[in-house]
Amino acid sequence: MPLRDITLGRYIHGQSTIHRLDPRTKLVCVLAISITAFASDSGLLPAACLAVVAFVAAGLRLATFAATLRPFCWLLAFTFAVHAAMGQGEHFLLYVPFFDLTVTREGIIVGLLMGLRLTIAITLASLLTLTTTPSKLTDALERMLRPLRRFGFPNQEFAMMVTISIRFIPVLMDEAERLRRAQVSRGADFSGGPLQRARKLVPLVVPLFLSAFDRADRLSLAMESRAYGCGTERTTYRRLSFGQLDLATLLATAACLLSSPTLSLLSHQ
Repeated sequence: MPLRDITLGRYIHGQSTIHRLDPRTKLVCVLAISITAFASDSGLLPAACLAVVAFVAAGLRLATFAATLRPFCWLLAFTFAVHAAMGQGEHFLLYVPFFDLTVTREGIIVGLLMGLRLTIAITLASLLTLTTTPSKLTDALERMLRPLRRFGFPNQEFAMMVTISIRFIPVLMDEAERLRRAQVSRGADFSGGPLQRARKLVPLVVPLFLSAFDRADRLSLAMESRAYGCGTERTTYRRLSFGQLDLATLLATAACLLSSPTLSLLSHQ
């Protein structure tokens, strides 16, 4: 997979329902759905349904969803293997006496559920960056963290740091792809298995780090030339505002997340 196909941190322009939402609404919904998915098994199904509905409402293609998850396949596979091999329960498929590892039915189920939780979190995080510009995301973080300023928390600097970190992911991926293509044009071969390809990518690390440091230095000079961090309150040209669509989205998300635990509690009673 070309490194430029990684979608995390990229923004795709659109006019969908998710694009028109206030970024604070998206942040609250992403946090609420992710926390619910990891908090209990009863909240996993509504969280998965909301993630699917949000991705469809954003008007994105299935190829974008596949590109979002493809870089994290190793993480999902590793998570499943760890839970399947270390879960408690009856012996199911394999037993390794030297390492004292047993694959159990319970471990497989827990591994699948944990993989689903990670998939939901990755999908929502990618959906947030795909439908929100970096400037709007920065403004949303600044406003949501503004109450912490009375305790000395640098909300503006923290929001800018998070946004720059997210924005640098696709930039570094594009730079790595450019370096790889330059090496291929000079006769380098990056084919082979996963381990062989990883070993052949090592020569790209040094120029990639040098390019990242150069970009960071130029970014810091540009921010200093614009008097960033001079101690005064920063203002924005476009102010964020909640609308009826944001209110309806928050209410629908809360109702969906609370419905499954409530029905589960009533059924036990």
